[in-house]
Amino acid sequence: MTELVPVAPAALAVPVHSAADIALSDDARAAILAGIPESTRRAYASDWSAFTAWCADRGRVALPSTTETVTEYVTHLTLTPSARTGRPLSPSSIERALAAIRTAHNSANVQPPQTKACRKVLSGYRERLALSKDPAARPRKADPAVPDALRAMLATLDRSTLAGKRDAVLLLLGYACAARVSELVALDVADVRETPDGLLVNVYRRKIKTFTETAIPYGRVPATCPVRAVKDLLTAMAEEGRTSDPLLVRIDRHGRVAPPMMRKGQPIGDPSGRMTSDAAADVVTRIAEAAGLEGRWTGHSLRRGFATAARRSGAALERIGRHGGWADGSKALLGYLEEGDRWTDNPVTGL
Repeated sequence: MTELVPVAPAALAVPVHSAADIALSDDARAAILAGIPESTRRAYASDWSAFTAWCADRGRVALPSTTETVTEYVTHLTLTPSARTGRPLSPSSIERALAAIRTAHNSANVQPPQTKACRKVLSGYRERLALSKDPAARPRKADPAVPDALRAMLATLDRSTLAGKRDAVLLLLGYACAARVSELVALDVADVRETPDGLLVNVYRRKIKTFTETAIPYGRVPATCPVRAVKDLLTAMAEEGRTSDPLLVRIDRHGRVAPPMMRKGQPIGDPSGRMTSDAAADVVTRIAEAAGLEGRWTGHSLRRGFATAARRSGAALERIGRHGGWADGSKALLGYLEEGDRWTDNPVTGL
């Protein structure tokens, strides 16, 4: 009988990787980029372009860049006013620039530079801003569109017009689904199904990369009922001959649906007329301004407003998170809930 002789680990052959083993095809690179949200890709592209231009001006190499080059760049960003705002970038914007540099290196299959020194620079920058009471030291947050704010915004709309009906759906459905604007504008008519109890909305939650079938019941007050608003819009859109494709479409000031848009003689925009995330966010900002609301109002105000109001009404954390497509244990959601609880569950009360 032949005995099996174990082979010592040192005797095992060490594989030698060829150039093909460590190379990425164009298709693979495109697939990786597809996993990054479009808005993030645009921001990274802008940040990388700014970094390469800075390197070129100073005779430094952007790719691969050294730890010293990136540290100098971060220091530059903390001291130099930007052309757009006239003041240095915020810490969060500089963090994004670092992420763009890392992503560019990884995409090129190049080892990114170490950023430990950069983090020290950023830490000192944050403290300097905080001690000087600079508003940039605080993260910029959208104000939550809680029910009172939402009612004020809806009151500014002419809901006899197609644009007014669309904007009412944007506000009410965005709030009721706790949707990001990118998730909201991605909805098609086919994603909204009517039931005896309300609507079932099939929302693709981009952060957790999954669909949720979100139940939206009828509201007690017709003017603020998302179900009635959606049905009203679908009826009006059907009269315009649109019974499929995007739920939220661009409408010009003449009431034309999905009018063609041109830039330098070339057609731009989604041919189906689908609104962009930026356009939807601009609608929220414009309506808040028309309602005379102070603060910072963006498309994210709807999602924050839902979380805040749901918590104040006593909804459980798990139900809020799963309805709105937050990942379990989401720090962002916990932050919203803490703000909603600051008065109703204040530890100082009763002391």
